[in-house]
Amino acid sequence: MPEPHGHLHRHHLLLLLFLLITATNSAPDSATTTNYQIFKEAPQFYNSPACPSLDTNEMCSHQAVHVAMTLDAAYLRGSMAAIFSVLQHSSCPQNIRFHFIPSSTANHHHLRLTISRSFPSLKFQIYPYDSSKVSGLISTSIRSALDCPLNYARNYLANLLPPCLSRVVYLDSDLVLVDDIAKLAATPLGDRSVLAAPEYCNANFTSYFTPTFWSNPTLSLTFAGRKACYFNTGVMVIDLQRWRQGDYTTKIIEWMELQKRMRIYEGLCRNLHPGPVSLLHWSGKGKPWVRLDANRPCPLDALWAPYDLLQTPFALES
Repeated sequence: MPEPHGHLHRHHLLLLLFLLITATNSAPDSATTTNYQIFKEAPQFYNSPACPSLDTNEMCSHQAVHVAMTLDAAYLRGSMAAIFSVLQHSSCPQNIRFHFIPSSTANHHHLRLTISRSFPSLKFQIYPYDSSKVSGLISTSIRSALDCPLNYARNYLANLLPPCLSRVVYLDSDLVLVDDIAKLAATPLGDRSVLAAPEYCNANFTSYFTPTFWSNPTLSLTFAGRKACYFNTGVMVIDLQRWRQGDYTTKIIEWMELQKRMRIYEGLCRNLHPGPVSLLHWSGKGKPWVRLDANRPCPLDALWAPYDLLQTPFALES
Protein backbone atom coordinates (compact mmCIF):
# COMPACT_ATOMS: atom_id res chain seq x y z
CA MET A 1 0.00 0.00 0.00
CA PRO A 2 1.29 3.49 -0.73
CA GLU A 3 2.15 5.62 2.20
CA PRO A 4 1.38 9.36 2.00
CA HIS A 5 4.00 11.22 3.99
CA GLY A 6 3.36 14.58 5.55
CA HIS A 7 5.88 16.73 7.34
CA LEU A 8 9.20 15.23 8.42
CA HIS A 9 9.63 15.50 12.15
CA ARG A 10 12.92 15.99 13.98
CA HIS A 11 14.04 12.78 15.61
CA HIS A 12 16.62 12.25 18.32
CA LEU A 13 19.36 9.94 17.14
CA LEU A 14 19.19 7.77 20.24
CA LEU A 15 16.19 6.07 18.69
CA LEU A 16 18.26 5.10 15.66
CA LEU A 17 19.74 2.18 17.52
CA PHE A 18 16.67 0.10 16.68
CA LEU A 19 15.11 1.77 13.72
CA LEU A 20 17.82 0.93 11.21
CA ILE A 21 18.34 -2.68 12.33
CA THR A 22 15.93 -3.72 9.61
CA ALA A 23 15.84 -1.40 6.57
CA THR A 24 12.63 -0.64 4.72
CA ASN A 25 12.63 -0.81 0.93
CA SER A 26 15.40 -0.78 -1.56
CA ALA A 27 16.45 -2.93 -4.43
CA PRO A 28 17.68 -6.48 -4.17
CA ASP A 29 21.17 -7.11 -5.47
CA SER A 30 20.68 -8.32 -9.03
CA ALA A 31 24.13 -8.45 -10.57
CA THR A 32 23.02 -11.47 -12.61
CA THR A 33 20.10 -9.65 -14.26
CA THR A 34 20.48 -9.68 -18.03
CA ASN A 35 17.04 -8.71 -19.34
CA TYR A 36 17.54 -4.96 -19.53
CA GLN A 37 14.56 -2.65 -19.67
CA ILE A 38 14.40 0.27 -22.09
CA PHE A 39 13.16 3.65 -20.90
CA LYS A 40 11.86 6.73 -22.69
CA GLU A 41 13.64 10.06 -22.55
CA ALA A 42 12.05 12.36 -20.02
CA PRO A 43 11.19 15.98 -20.80
CA GLN A 44 13.87 18.55 -20.08
CA PHE A 45 13.20 20.66 -17.01
CA TYR A 46 14.69 24.11 -16.46
CA ASN A 47 15.34 26.37 -13.47
CA SER A 48 13.02 29.23 -12.68
CA PRO A 49 14.61 32.72 -12.81
CA ALA A 50 14.87 32.87 -9.03
CA CYS A 51 17.13 29.82 -8.76
CA PRO A 52 20.66 30.49 -7.48
CA SER A 53 23.71 29.84 -9.59
CA LEU A 54 25.86 27.00 -8.31
CA ASP A 55 29.54 27.29 -7.56
CA THR A 56 32.18 25.55 -9.63
CA ASN A 57 32.39 22.34 -7.57
CA GLU A 58 28.89 21.31 -8.56
CA MET A 59 28.74 17.84 -7.02
CA CYS A 60 29.68 19.35 -3.64
CA SER A 61 27.80 22.64 -3.94
CA HIS A 62 26.06 23.65 -0.72
CA GLN A 63 23.47 25.50 -2.79
CA ALA A 64 22.43 22.35 -4.64
CA VAL A 65 19.86 19.85 -3.41
CA HIS A 66 21.64 16.54 -3.00
CA VAL A 67 19.61 13.34 -3.39
CA ALA A 68 20.94 9.86 -2.63
CA MET A 69 19.32 6.67 -3.90
CA THR A 70 20.37 3.06 -4.16
CA LEU A 71 20.33 1.76 -7.72
CA ASP A 72 19.72 -1.74 -8.98
CA ALA A 73 18.45 -3.32 -12.18
CA ALA A 74 15.59 -5.06 -10.37
CA TYR A 75 14.11 -1.78 -9.10
CA LEU A 76 15.37 0.46 -11.88
CA ARG A 77 11.85 1.13 -13.17
CA GLY A 78 10.88 2.53 -9.80
CA SER A 79 14.08 4.57 -9.56
CA MET A 80 13.49 6.16 -12.95
CA ALA A 81 9.95 7.15 -11.95
CA ALA A 82 11.23 8.61 -8.68
CA ILE A 83 13.89 10.69 -10.46
CA PHE A 84 11.30 11.90 -12.97
CA SER A 85 8.92 12.96 -10.19
CA VAL A 86 11.67 14.84 -8.34
CA LEU A 87 12.61 16.83 -11.43
CA GLN A 88 9.05 17.54 -12.53
CA HIS A 89 8.00 19.10 -9.23
CA SER A 90 11.18 21.04 -8.56
CA SER A 91 11.37 24.80 -9.06
CA CYS A 92 15.15 24.45 -9.58
CA PRO A 93 15.59 21.04 -11.24
CA GLN A 94 18.98 21.95 -12.71
CA ASN A 95 20.27 22.52 -9.19
CA ILE A 96 19.61 18.94 -8.08
CA ARG A 97 22.53 16.56 -7.79
CA PHE A 98 21.91 12.83 -7.62
CA HIS A 99 24.20 10.40 -5.83
CA PHE A 100 23.48 6.79 -6.79
CA ILE A 101 24.69 3.78 -4.82
CA PRO A 102 24.67 0.46 -6.68
CA SER A 103 26.19 -2.80 -5.56
CA SER A 104 29.87 -3.10 -6.41
CA THR A 105 28.97 -6.15 -8.52
CA ALA A 106 26.27 -4.38 -10.56
CA ASN A 107 26.71 -3.37 -14.20
CA HIS A 108 27.63 0.25 -13.56
CA HIS A 109 28.09 1.04 -17.24
CA HIS A 110 24.53 -0.08 -18.02
CA LEU A 111 23.07 1.87 -15.09
CA ARG A 112 24.94 5.03 -16.06
CA LEU A 113 23.92 4.68 -19.71
CA THR A 114 20.26 4.08 -18.86
CA ILE A 115 20.04 7.16 -16.65
CA SER A 116 21.90 9.35 -19.13
CA ARG A 117 19.63 8.34 -22.00
CA SER A 118 16.43 9.20 -20.12
CA PHE A 119 17.87 12.26 -18.37
CA PRO A 120 20.60 13.67 -20.65
CA SER A 121 21.19 16.78 -18.55
CA LEU A 122 21.08 15.09 -15.16
CA LYS A 123 24.09 15.75 -12.94
CA PHE A 124 24.87 12.56 -11.04
CA GLN A 125 27.64 10.40 -9.65
CA ILE A 126 27.80 6.66 -8.95
CA TYR A 127 29.38 5.26 -5.77
CA PRO A 128 29.82 1.45 -5.75
CA TYR A 129 28.83 -0.21 -2.48
CA ASP A 130 30.79 -3.22 -1.26
CA SER A 131 28.21 -5.23 0.65
CA SER A 132 30.60 -7.91 1.90
CA LYS A 133 31.02 -6.26 5.29
CA VAL A 134 27.29 -6.14 6.04
CA SER A 135 26.27 -9.48 4.51
CA GLY A 136 27.12 -11.43 7.65
CA LEU A 137 25.18 -9.03 9.88
CA ILE A 138 21.78 -9.30 8.20
CA SER A 139 19.05 -11.06 10.15
CA THR A 140 16.10 -12.61 8.35
CA SER A 141 13.13 -10.24 8.25
CA ILE A 142 9.40 -10.36 7.56
CA ARG A 143 10.11 -10.06 3.81
CA SER A 144 12.97 -11.66 1.92
CA ALA A 145 13.38 -8.51 -0.20
CA LEU A 146 14.53 -6.68 2.93
CA ASP A 147 17.37 -9.11 3.52
CA CYS A 148 19.43 -7.90 0.54
CA PRO A 149 22.72 -6.17 1.44
CA LEU A 150 21.96 -3.13 -0.75
CA ASN A 151 19.11 -2.30 1.63
CA TYR A 152 21.72 -1.40 4.22
CA ALA A 153 23.70 0.99 2.02
CA ARG A 154 21.73 3.89 3.51
CA ASN A 155 23.48 3.20 6.83
CA TYR A 156 26.84 3.84 5.13
CA LEU A 157 26.00 7.05 3.26
CA ALA A 158 28.33 9.13 5.38
CA ASN A 159 31.20 6.83 4.36
CA LEU A 160 30.22 6.41 0.71
CA LEU A 161 29.49 10.02 -0.23
CA PRO A 162 32.18 12.71 -0.56
CA PRO A 163 33.26 14.35 2.71
CA CYS A 164 32.38 17.73 1.18
CA LEU A 165 28.65 16.90 1.36
CA SER A 166 27.01 18.14 4.53
CA ARG A 167 23.33 17.31 3.88
CA VAL A 168 21.55 14.80 1.69
CA VAL A 169 18.00 13.63 1.06
CA TYR A 170 17.81 9.84 0.92
CA LEU A 171 14.94 8.37 -1.10
CA ASP A 172 13.83 4.80 -1.70
CA SER A 173 13.14 3.66 -5.25
CA ASP A 174 9.44 2.94 -4.69
CA LEU A 175 8.13 6.47 -4.22
CA VAL A 176 7.20 9.58 -6.17
CA LEU A 177 7.48 13.21 -5.12
CA VAL A 178 4.46 15.45 -5.60
CA ASP A 179 6.04 18.58 -4.11
CA ASP A 180 9.27 20.54 -4.48
CA ILE A 181 12.13 18.51 -3.04
CA ALA A 182 13.81 21.75 -1.96
CA LYS A 183 11.21 21.99 0.81
CA LEU A 184 12.14 18.52 1.97
CA ALA A 185 15.86 19.26 1.82
CA ALA A 186 15.38 22.41 3.90
CA THR A 187 13.74 20.55 6.81
CA PRO A 188 15.07 22.19 10.01
CA LEU A 189 17.23 19.86 12.10
CA GLY A 190 17.84 22.20 14.99
CA ASP A 191 21.07 22.20 16.93
CA ARG A 192 21.39 18.49 17.71
CA SER A 193 19.29 16.29 15.43
CA VAL A 194 21.16 14.23 12.89
CA LEU A 195 18.26 13.40 10.60
CA ALA A 196 14.60 14.01 9.91
CA ALA A 197 12.16 11.32 8.81
CA PRO A 198 8.42 10.55 8.90
CA GLU A 199 7.83 9.33 12.44
CA TYR A 200 5.10 7.20 13.97
CA CYS A 201 4.36 7.39 17.67
CA ASN A 202 1.27 5.21 18.09
CA ALA A 203 2.91 1.81 17.68
CA ASN A 204 2.70 -0.92 20.33
CA PHE A 205 6.38 -1.44 21.01
CA THR A 206 5.67 -4.37 23.29
CA SER A 207 4.91 -6.45 20.23
CA TYR A 208 7.75 -5.01 18.12
CA PHE A 209 10.47 -6.37 20.38
CA THR A 210 10.95 -9.95 21.50
CA PRO A 211 10.67 -11.34 25.05
CA THR A 212 14.46 -11.63 24.95
CA PHE A 213 14.66 -7.85 24.66
CA TRP A 214 12.13 -7.08 27.40
CA SER A 215 13.61 -9.61 29.83
CA ASN A 216 17.06 -8.02 29.56
CA PRO A 217 17.25 -5.15 32.11
CA THR A 218 19.91 -3.26 30.19
CA LEU A 219 18.07 -3.41 26.85
CA SER A 220 14.57 -2.73 28.18
CA LEU A 221 15.80 0.43 29.92
CA THR A 222 16.37 1.91 26.47
CA PHE A 223 12.76 3.15 26.50
CA ALA A 224 12.79 4.36 30.11
CA GLY A 225 11.42 7.90 30.35
CA ARG A 226 10.99 8.23 26.58
CA LYS A 227 8.03 8.57 24.25
CA ALA A 228 8.53 5.61 21.97
CA CYS A 229 8.45 6.44 18.25
CA TYR A 230 9.90 4.94 15.12
CA PHE A 231 10.39 6.13 11.57
CA ASN A 232 10.54 4.83 8.02
CA THR A 233 14.09 4.96 6.69
CA GLY A 234 12.88 5.17 3.08
CA VAL A 235 12.78 8.98 3.29
CA MET A 236 15.43 10.79 5.31
CA VAL A 237 17.05 14.21 5.43
CA ILE A 238 20.51 13.58 6.89
CA ASP A 239 23.14 15.91 8.28
CA LEU A 240 26.17 13.92 7.15
CA GLN A 241 28.66 15.91 9.20
CA ARG A 242 26.78 15.21 12.44
CA TRP A 243 26.40 11.57 11.43
CA ARG A 244 30.14 11.28 10.91
CA GLN A 245 30.92 13.09 14.16
CA GLY A 246 28.64 10.73 16.08
CA ASP A 247 29.96 7.66 14.25
CA TYR A 248 26.41 6.38 13.92
CA THR A 249 27.31 3.81 11.28
CA THR A 250 29.37 1.99 13.91
CA LYS A 251 26.52 2.21 16.41
CA ILE A 252 24.09 0.71 13.90
CA ILE A 253 26.52 -2.12 13.15
CA GLU A 254 26.73 -2.89 16.87
CA TRP A 255 22.95 -3.19 17.10
CA MET A 256 22.85 -5.32 13.96
CA GLU A 257 25.39 -7.64 15.59
CA LEU A 258 23.21 -7.82 18.70
CA GLN A 259 20.11 -8.53 16.61
CA LYS A 260 22.00 -11.32 14.86
CA ARG A 261 22.98 -12.90 18.19
CA MET A 262 19.80 -12.42 20.23
CA ARG A 263 16.89 -11.60 17.87
CA ILE A 264 15.57 -8.64 19.86
CA TYR A 265 13.43 -7.10 17.11
CA GLU A 266 10.64 -8.69 15.06
CA GLY A 267 9.19 -5.95 12.81
CA LEU A 268 5.52 -5.58 11.94
CA CYS A 269 3.36 -3.95 9.32
CA ARG A 270 1.66 -0.61 10.08
CA ASN A 271 -1.12 1.60 8.89
CA LEU A 272 -0.91 4.57 6.54
CA HIS A 273 0.45 7.83 7.91
CA PRO A 274 -2.20 10.57 7.91
CA GLY A 275 -1.58 14.20 7.03
CA PRO A 276 -0.69 16.47 4.10
CA VAL A 277 0.91 14.64 1.19
CA SER A 278 4.33 15.63 -0.18
CA LEU A 279 5.23 12.22 -1.54
CA LEU A 280 3.77 8.76 -1.96
CA HIS A 281 5.81 5.79 -0.78
CA TRP A 282 4.79 2.25 -1.73
CA SER A 283 6.69 0.79 1.22
CA GLY A 284 4.98 -2.59 1.34
CA LYS A 285 5.58 -5.77 -0.58
CA GLY A 286 3.45 -4.86 -3.61
CA LYS A 287 4.94 -2.35 -6.04
CA PRO A 288 2.76 -0.27 -8.37
CA TRP A 289 4.57 -1.25 -11.58
CA VAL A 290 4.09 -4.95 -10.79
CA ARG A 291 0.36 -4.55 -10.20
CA LEU A 292 -0.06 -2.33 -13.25
CA ASP A 293 1.67 -4.90 -15.46
CA ALA A 294 -0.61 -7.61 -14.06
CA ASN A 295 -3.73 -5.45 -14.66
CA ARG A 296 -4.49 -5.63 -10.93
CA PRO A 297 -3.67 -2.08 -9.78
CA CYS A 298 -4.65 -0.57 -6.47
CA PRO A 299 -6.53 2.75 -6.82
CA LEU A 300 -3.52 4.85 -5.80
CA ASP A 301 -1.23 3.10 -8.29
CA ALA A 302 -2.73 5.47 -10.84
CA LEU A 303 -0.77 8.25 -9.13
CA TRP A 304 2.50 6.45 -9.87
CA ALA A 305 1.70 5.57 -13.50
CA PRO A 306 2.30 9.06 -15.02
CA TYR A 307 5.95 8.92 -13.93
CA ASP A 308 6.60 5.50 -15.49
CA LEU A 309 9.21 5.89 -18.24
CA LEU A 310 9.33 2.25 -19.30
CA GLN A 311 9.29 1.87 -23.09
CA THR A 312 6.50 -0.61 -23.80
CA PRO A 313 6.81 -3.23 -26.58
CA PHE A 314 3.98 -1.52 -28.48
CA ALA A 315 5.83 1.81 -28.44
CA LEU A 316 9.04 0.13 -29.57
CA GLU A 317 7.33 -1.46 -32.57
CA SER A 318 5.73 1.80 -33.64
